[in-house]
Amino acid sequence: MIFLFLILVLGFIILIKGADFLIDGAVAVSRKFGVPEIVIGLTVIAFGTSMPELVVNSFASIENQGAVVYGNIIGSNIANILLILGITGLICPIPIKQNTVNKEIPFSLFAIILLMFLSYDGTLTRVDAIILLVFFIIFLIYVFFIGKTAKIEVETTGNMNNMKMLVFISLGFVGLMLGGKLVVDSAVKIATALGVSKKLIALTIVSIGTSLPELVASVVAARKGQSDIAIGNVIGSNIFNIFLIMGVSGLVNPVVYEAKFNFDVGVLIFATLMLIATTYVGKKNLIERWQAGVFFLTYIAYLLFSIYFM
Repeated sequence: MIFLFLILVLGFIILIKGADFLIDGAVAVSRKFGVPEIVIGLTVIAFGTSMPELVVNSFASIENQGAVVYGNIIGSNIANILLILGITGLICPIPIKQNTVNKEIPFSLFAIILLMFLSYDGTLTRVDAIILLVFFIIFLIYVFFIGKTAKIEVETTGNMNNMKMLVFISLGFVGLMLGGKLVVDSAVKIATALGVSKKLIALTIVSIGTSLPELVASVVAARKGQSDIAIGNVIGSNIFNIFLIMGVSGLVNPVVYEAKFNFDVGVLIFATLMLIATTYVGKKNLIERWQAGVFFLTYIAYLLFSIYFM
């Protein structure tokens, strides 16, 4: 058990360093090529931090572990909003651009509703998976359009060269994936040894563990003053998780949906609506510290309810 805890700590260290490399490399790309940081957050960072979910879900789908597939994605998306934005916002208030409020956040809400509609009959079929992947392509086209129409001023001084940017981003991805795997594997083994149920492990330890890259990346980005990357990472990851990762999971194997996840889906929808409401309460388009605290406490309440009543 002591060895597992040491692996857990090592995983966290690798995660933090990986996030540092990834953010620095991504910001360098934004400044050198004039790509808006929100686009970087919605794509490069979101894709990199969603890799643990993709790996976990692919193997879970192969092994017909529907509870893990759904539990991981639903739990991760809840953690992304309530836990990650909660912790990040407590450290540093997070500004949100109006376009994100009007388009990207509602699109993430649409993704949840679509997934539930496709899962209503109890199975996410391969046809359903293709529908999700089609919407993922639509999302990428939308982000590409943002990048083309919202160019920022290119900075020519103090930039990394292309090779250094590639090395930083690559090291960041590797660090996030390796650190995330070490944390998840050791945490699951510890929980299993303590007799925790599979569903609870999926909704809490696995989902939080696979959300650690998003958490660390968003916190690092916020501390570096890159708020667009922080919020883009969370919203982009939630969209990636449903459209891409659930799409891939359904293509690998049809995934069985269990009604016991209805409550968790409700929490996810509520969390997304909370995020939308937050942009209109208090200072407009800003997640203030007190609002972030509400997010965090809501997540703790959700965890406690899951542990004691589910």
